[in-house]
Amino acid sequence: MYDSHAKAMTEEALLAKGVITPEDVLRLDNITQNYLCAPEANVYEIDFTRFKIRDLDSGAVLFEIAKPTVEFEPEEGGESEELDHNAGRFVRYHFTPKFLQLKAIGATAISSAGKLLKTFDFEFGFCIPNSRNTCEHIYEFPSIGPDTVEEMIRHPYETRSDSFYFVDNKLIMHNKADYAYNG
Repeated sequence: MYDSHAKAMTEEALLAKGVITPEDVLRLDNITQNYLCAPEANVYEIDFTRFKIRDLDSGAVLFEIAKPTVEFEPEEGGESEELDHNAGRFVRYHFTPKFLQLKAIGATAISSAGKLLKTFDFEFGFCIPNSRNTCEHIYEFPSIGPDTVEEMIRHPYETRSDSFYFVDNKLIMHNKADYAYNG
């Protein structure tokens, strides 16, 4: 159980741990500078293949991104390019300032699962191995003061977030994002 009065945890302390739990990351008081787990920690082969954000009031799609479906295969005898192991772990969002006035959004994630999964913290539910799954989460936004909104608009990509994914209370995936509201 999360203790809101627990002492803040540093990124360095988390990186030194063998297993990082949801309670550990809730004790962070800032975004991380590094990823807290390697891509290889995702032993369940969870892959988000498409992600969409929509305004619940109007239904307008505000952001959509998808991974390409064709994988690169080097030609026979040719050299393969070095892979970026952090590719796909970072998203840059660009919204208009009106986004900060929305009351609620829907976020739809389409994922594939390579192995048997248990329930995610955000109630994604059971996923059949080698399946494709869609789930939409509804988020009601808290009120943001006008001074904070103005700061966020004036400083594109300085609003940042970390997303952590756990299976059996063990961190298996860590993604990052930054945001601009000046479009």
